[in-house]
Amino acid sequence: MSTPFPVQRTVVGVDVEGSTDLNNVQRARIRAAMYDVLEKSLIASGITEERREPLLDRGDGAIVFIQPVDEVPKPVLVNTFIPVLRDELYAQEFRLRVAMHFGDVHNDSRGRFGEDIDLMVRLLDCPELKARLKKSTAPLILGVTERFYRSVVKHGYDGIEAETFLPLPRLRMGGQTYRSWVQVPPQS
Repeated sequence: MSTPFPVQRTVVGVDVEGSTDLNNVQRARIRAAMYDVLEKSLIASGITEERREPLLDRGDGAIVFIQPVDEVPKPVLVNTFIPVLRDELYAQEFRLRVAMHFGDVHNDSRGRFGEDIDLMVRLLDCPELKARLKKSTAPLILGVTERFYRSVVKHGYDGIEAETFLPLPRLRMGGQTYRSWVQVPPQS
């Protein structure tokens, strides 16, 4: 069996803080609210359904696969999507961890897969990112991979304050280590 050719995508994951402490009724309410604020924030940032694939459900979170960069430039995710999402979350009773990466996404009859998705998920679920959110009063925390940081953040494009990103301990995956960065988005 041959491996399908990959397509380049920006991969964004969100996960609700502390959702395992909730009962199923509470989870259903939070889940509906999470999807609502996520959809509103994507659309307000110009990331409409034509520019992304259907959201991939993770129970207490979701993964967004955004079309190639010529349709949605990666800086828009940091300087528009994250502030909109942060502002939407102020009225909610939950907080989010958000992780961003970009790279190759494979697809077969069972769905999407690949190393670049795995790396984003490892970042989203890493204990250090969870701990930083727990110490914060912010409605969300943003983690980005080294590739995303070097391609987008460090250049300080309009609306991106590179100095607000701090290094995280390295992620381990497949016998390799990967650097990542964290930001508690500034209040508007």
